[in-house]
Amino acid sequence: MSSLSSRFAALALCGCLASPLLALADDAAPGQSAPPSAAGAAQAEPQAAGAPWQESLHALIARFERIGTEGSEEAQVKALEAIAGELRALGKRYPNEAELLVWQGIVLASEARAKGGVAALGLAKEAREVLERAITLDPEGYKGSAYVTLGALYDRAPGWPLAFGDDAVAERMFERALSIRPEGIDVHFYFATFLQEEGRLDDARRHLERAIDGQVRPARATTDAALREQARRRLAKLG
Repeated sequence: MSSLSSRFAALALCGCLASPLLALADDAAPGQSAPPSAAGAAQAEPQAAGAPWQESLHALIARFERIGTEGSEEAQVKALEAIAGELRALGKRYPNEAELLVWQGIVLASEARAKGGVAALGLAKEAREVLERAITLDPEGYKGSAYVTLGALYDRAPGWPLAFGDDAVAERMFERALSIRPEGIDVHFYFATFLQEEGRLDDARRHLERAIDGQVRPARATTDAALREQARRRLAKLG
C-alpha cells in the first residue's frame, strides 16, 4: 500500500477535490494549465443567490477557486483551512442546506489532499460525514457532485482499520453520479481515472470517450473544456 501522503495527494486526480489550479494532473503537459480537479474544481455549479446563506457560500466558492494563485503550498493550505472553518460555521447556522454541505465536503476533501499524511484521515472522514448528510437531504447530492467526491474519497482513503477506503463503494458512488448526470464530462472523466487505476482499461477508454462527447455545463464551461482536453490526452496515451 502506498503512503498516506501519496494516496491523498492523488485525490486531486479523482473527483471534485481541489480548486482548478491547486495541483497539476499526472499527465498535464509542462507549461500547460492543469485540468480542474475536482475539487472542486468544485464540480458543483454555483447558482444565483436566493437564500441569505447563498451569498456567503458563493463568496467562499470564489475564494476557493482562487487558491491556486495563493503562492506557496503553505499559503494554499492556510487558505483551505480558513475556508473550511467558515463553511463549518455556516453549516452550523444552516444545517439543512444540501448545497452548502456538498461544498463543505468538497473543501474538506481538498484540504485532506493538500495536507496528506495522518492529518488527511480526519479531514477525509469529516468530508464523508457531511457529504452523506447532504445526501439524506438531497438524494441527488446536488446534481451528483456529492457522489463524485465520495467516490474519490472511498477510492483514495486507506481501508479498514485506518479509514474507510473501499473500491466497491467507490464504484457505486461513481455509478450513482452517472445515473444523475449521465452526460457529465466531469463524472465520466473521474470515473475513467478510477477504472484506469483498477486496470480496467477498456472501461476507462469508454468513459474517456464519453467525457470527450459529454455535455458542457454553462456555469462550468472553462472547467469542462479543460477536462475534455485532459480526457483526449489520456485516451491518446491509452491507445
